[in-house]
Amino acid sequence: MAALHDRPSSVIAVATAVVGALVALVLGLLTFGVQATVHPDAVPLAVAVDAEAPPPLRGVADKLAGSATAEVSWRVATPDEARDLLSRQEVYGVLELAPDGATVVLSGAVNPSGTQVAQQVLSGVAQGAGMRAGTVTLNPSSAAGRTAPLAATALLWIAGLVAGAAFTLAARKATALGRLAGVVTTTVLGVAVVAGLFALWDSSLPLTAGVLGYLALVGAAFALVQGALLRLLGIRAMAVLGPLYLMAPAVAGQVPELIDPVYRTLLWSWTPFRFSTEGLRVLLHSGSLDTAQVWVFAGLAAAGLAVLLLPGKKGEPDLADGVVDVGVDQADGLPGAQRQHTA
Repeated sequence: MAALHDRPSSVIAVATAVVGALVALVLGLLTFGVQATVHPDAVPLAVAVDAEAPPPLRGVADKLAGSATAEVSWRVATPDEARDLLSRQEVYGVLELAPDGATVVLSGAVNPSGTQVAQQVLSGVAQGAGMRAGTVTLNPSSAAGRTAPLAATALLWIAGLVAGAAFTLAARKATALGRLAGVVTTTVLGVAVVAGLFALWDSSLPLTAGVLGYLALVGAAFALVQGALLRLLGIRAMAVLGPLYLMAPAVAGQVPELIDPVYRTLLWSWTPFRFSTEGLRVLLHSGSLDTAQVWVFAGLAAAGLAVLLLPGKKGEPDLADGVVDVGVDQADGLPGAQRQHTA
């Protein structure tokens, strides 16, 4: 059977066009498809009214609670209870009702996409009820603070990706020590880059030991997983690692209630990018980190480290080494030696 490069150029053109279309289809589904199908689905909001509030205000709260739609899910609570729900991100916004008016309460620790939807809905509800509504933001966040968590995730991934790919192409005889040295260096430099950018974008962003430690954990986990795949598959692993990077902004930049159920199940439910983004956002704005966001990266780091430390088969270098033993005696491959054999 003839190889592809031996086929007529028209056949090659059609085949490569098909490959390009398939790649575009996959990337479209993984990236733009998430954004193109954004639609509110049971966005959690709260309406808060004091226990001593006049009956008309209680009636408004009860009416809202009974008017839940497919797009919005309402919870009725006291102002203190509602703000606690907001701090734990169980709701994305609160509408506080009082005799002198309404207040829309938001939080900088909530994913900006969720905050935006909450503000639009709550302001519209207050206006529809004929009430003037002010806005209060807990843990206020600057534009840099809203961008930083997702940006840090993407930058740490790309730092490990470029370093790992370059190491795979350049290292002829990679050792476990060399790989680990690359992971450590990539992690340290990646965190330094992210921290430097944070300070440049907004000097008020807290670069505490907790924030830097979490960045280091995420960076190390990314570098170890990337290094493990590159060791197993060689440079071919870029076909997997590259698209994963393209998924990060599309998936991690949304709250699950805005993602199509198919994408929510197939992509958002497992992608580590959402854990790193949300974990860092919480650390930057409220300081309460979910332990699951730590264990995810600890598990990834352990799995990647185990693969990197696995001994290779004797006489069979790793794919990442770029050297394959074809079993040909070097002397026999020399032009002079061939002439001597034929003499």
